[in-house]
Amino acid sequence: MNEMPEDHRPAPSVRVLLAEDQGMMRGALALLLGLEEDMEVVAQVSAGDAIVDAVLAHRPDVALLDIELPGRSGLDAAAELRARAPGCRVLILTTFGRPGYLRRAMEAGAAGFLVKDGPVEGLAASIRRVLAGETVIDPALAAAALSAGPSPLTARECDVLNASADGATVADIAGSLHLSESTVRNYLSSAIGKTGTRNRTEALREARQQGWL
Repeated sequence: MNEMPEDHRPAPSVRVLLAEDQGMMRGALALLLGLEEDMEVVAQVSAGDAIVDAVLAHRPDVALLDIELPGRSGLDAAAELRARAPGCRVLILTTFGRPGYLRRAMEAGAAGFLVKDGPVEGLAASIRRVLAGETVIDPALAAAALSAGPSPLTARECDVLNASADGATVADIAGSLHLSESTVRNYLSSAIGKTGTRNRTEALREARQQGWL
C-alpha cells in the first residue's frame, strides 16, 4: 500500500467566509488568510443580506463578518446564523470598536470580536481559537464594555431612533413603525433623556457612537 505516513498528511483546511464591503480590504484579507497553510477562503460577500445564503451554500467553519454592511448588519446576520448554521463559528472584525457592538455581538452568538488594526497573524490565530471552541475578544474593548454597562435603550426606542434618520418626521416614523404619533414622541423623548442629549438628532448620533444601534 502507498498510504502516506501519518506525520506527512496535509493539515485539514479551515474554511473561512469573508463579509466585508470594502473591496480592497476584502481582497487583502482573502490574500493574507490564503497564505496560511491550514486556511482556505471559500466565499466572499460584500453585503450583509448575502451572508446567510453564502454560509448555507459554502458551509464555512468560520464566518468573518464586518458589522456595518449594505443591506443588513453583520450582527443581524450572526443572530440568524446561530439558528440556521450552528456549526459555523462567527468572528466579528470591525473598524468600530464600540462597547455596545461587543455586547450585541455576544448576544447574537458571536464567538469573537476584534478590531481591524491588529496583525493578520493575530487574526489567523483567533480564527483557529474560535474554531477550537474558545471565545476571543479584544482585551481593551472588553474592559470598555464592562465599564460602559448595557444599553439603556429599549428595543422600541432603538427602532424609533433608527427610523428618525435622514430627516424623517414624526408622522413618517409613526407610519413606518405602525405606531401613533404620540407614542413616537414618547419614545423619542425617553431616548433623548436616556442618552443625555438635547434632541433626537443628537440622541441618534450618541446611540450609534456607543454601538447601541
